Amino acid sequence: MQARWILVLGVLLGMTGCTDDALRIEDHGMASSAEAGRTAGYNAQRNVYFGDLHVHSRHSFDAYSFGTTVSPDESYRHAKGEAIANPFGHEMRLREPLDFLGVTDHGIFLGVVAAWADPESRAGQLPGAEPFHDINRPENLDYWSQQTRNWAFRGTSGRVRAIPAGPSERLRAWMTNHPARALAAFDDGAHRSAWEDIVMAAQRHDDPGNFTAFIAYEWTASTPQPESAAYHRNVVFESSRVPARPFSSIDSHEPEDLWNWMDRLRDQGVDSLAILHNPNGSNGQAFRLRYSDGRAIDTDFAALRMRNEPLVEITQVKGTSETHPRLSPDDEWADFEILNSRKGKTTQWSEPRGSYVRDALKNGIALKQEGRGNPFKIGVIGSSDTHNGAPSFDESAYFASSPFFGTAENRASIPVSRERLDYLETLPPEVQPWVNLSDEEQGTYFGFRDAQRAASGLAAVWAEENTRESIFAAFRRKETYGTSGNRIRLRFFGGFDYGGLDLEGEDLLEAAYAGGVPMGGDLVATDGAAPRFLVWAQRDVHGAPLQRIQVVKGWYDAGFRKQTNERVYDVACSDGLAVDPETHRCPDNGARVDLGDCSIPVDLGATELKVLWTDPDFDPADCDAFYYARVLENPTCRWSTWDAVRNGVRPRTGLAVTIQERAWSSPIWYAAP
Repeated sequence: MQARWILVLGVLLGMTGCTDDALRIEDHGMASSAEAGRTAGYNAQRNVYFGDLHVHSRHSFDAYSFGTTVSPDESYRHAKGEAIANPFGHEMRLREPLDFLGVTDHGIFLGVVAAWADPESRAGQLPGAEPFHDINRPENLDYWSQQTRNWAFRGTSGRVRAIPAGPSERLRAWMTNHPARALAAFDDGAHRSAWEDIVMAAQRHDDPGNFTAFIAYEWTASTPQPESAAYHRNVVFESSRVPARPFSSIDSHEPEDLWNWMDRLRDQGVDSLAILHNPNGSNGQAFRLRYSDGRAIDTDFAALRMRNEPLVEITQVKGTSETHPRLSPDDEWADFEILNSRKGKTTQWSEPRGSYVRDALKNGIALKQEGRGNPFKIGVIGSSDTHNGAPSFDESAYFASSPFFGTAENRASIPVSRERLDYLETLPPEVQPWVNLSDEEQGTYFGFRDAQRAASGLAAVWAEENTRESIFAAFRRKETYGTSGNRIRLRFFGGFDYGGLDLEGEDLLEAAYAGGVPMGGDLVATDGAAPRFLVWAQRDVHGAPLQRIQVVKGWYDAGFRKQTNERVYDVACSDGLAVDPETHRCPDNGARVDLGDCSIPVDLGATELKVLWTDPDFDPADCDAFYYARVLENPTCRWSTWDAVRNGVRPRTGLAVTIQERAWSSPIWYAAP
């Protein structure tokens, strides 16, 4: 018997070769833009580029269940300005093309659900695949399939993905360090084919100087039940050299293991970075103050995290993660597109502490003062998290983040029709829990959470040219910012040598770089002098005029208080108004929205705001601090109000009727002498 097992083991060893494909590098061989030399758009003072690093195509297990049949190739064509079709029938087109994009399908069961859908395929005959057979057949691509699709994804796929494989496959999984192969419903061929499709689509569409396509994917992890709080990351590769398969949460659901894997790739010359996404729904897990095993954070942890995870999404479709009204009660603009439920368990509330960027920034400078390093010295971007294969940023033409949200009724912004209500009653018992209706004054709506989703957001970078190398370097130095969807242009600099800076001078940017640092940088004091900050914003031609620029400050009081603090300063006002020196607020410029037709005034607000500002409360006795800029437009209609106006009903109670589109810069950190 023992000899037989040795023989079997030897055969399996020969079949597998004991390789770990998550660490085997493949070079997809295109000449880099660095080898090609500088592109025509090269600018030493850097250009702004807008893009999205969070797009799901048909290869994501949830997106395909929701009806998405859009390929990575189609996603890139859409980003370049081409109209593509939502599988349920409506056209998806951007107001203007993006400059860069990364398709970030879930590494977990990548490409497998689409393979389950074919009953004749090997994957389609795996245990548990039957409910997904032909799920996207033409007659099922309609908006009324929403509840059945939610049942298939949320009620069925998780159980199917957990079914263990037989002993031989589990042994093969162990020998190849590929634990997904130990799951009965996993198909490695479909998985690798999908990864190859993602990689090659990015390679085909990368066009140095004109458009950058990043090879990327999403690492999708959550804490165990019953908490089930998600803390997902998108992993973006610098070049065409990438692993043969992505490292997923089946490999490990601990962030430290993901970062260590990225370090091991870096040892082989493959650089990548992780971007934490919508931490607001993490129930405090995104910025927890301990290792996964419970040990206290130390300098090794801070270095590991910052080496691998320098950026965070400050806004996206599942809400804004700047701050929360409970965390920032004195910030009148804190309650912006807040979605309080968890990402992994959407029926439960998410704890704000440990879930928002400003809170993390403050904790980071306090940890540094304790000698434990700063694990939260993070820059910011926005992204969409679209599961349509195509992002939707425009409030006035919002088509949401999944195919079945293509109607106002399904988006939960208008009441459900009587015909639809009658249909819902006919759904089988197992689907009924996913109907989720709410009886309100104006009628019966679908669940409130879907109406809380945002038309957000955009990633912006300042880079010398539109190439992978240049934009990735900007990510690394955190010269990045995020917007809620509009293309506000934002510059933010800090320095000690800005006394002679001429705001109207032709050499303003050159002088700003020479005498200080841009967003994402560090100011290290040599004496007690106060830093000065240059903030310059320009409106999006498609957006509303600018109303104000603000600077948000956070600092650590190392005296007897031993506490972090924050303050919001208005630093530039539109319409010739001046900041009140006592309240640090601009007067109201009077901009209002006509809720009858969503029109806004054209004679209020600014096309451009520019200011050189010094912190009026600067105290050289304070220790570390951070400063970041926030730019606000005049109010406009929220997408849900546009839906209501077009359908002749009042906006749904409980939703904000207007919003102020905005941009947030990455911070500049100040270190006391």
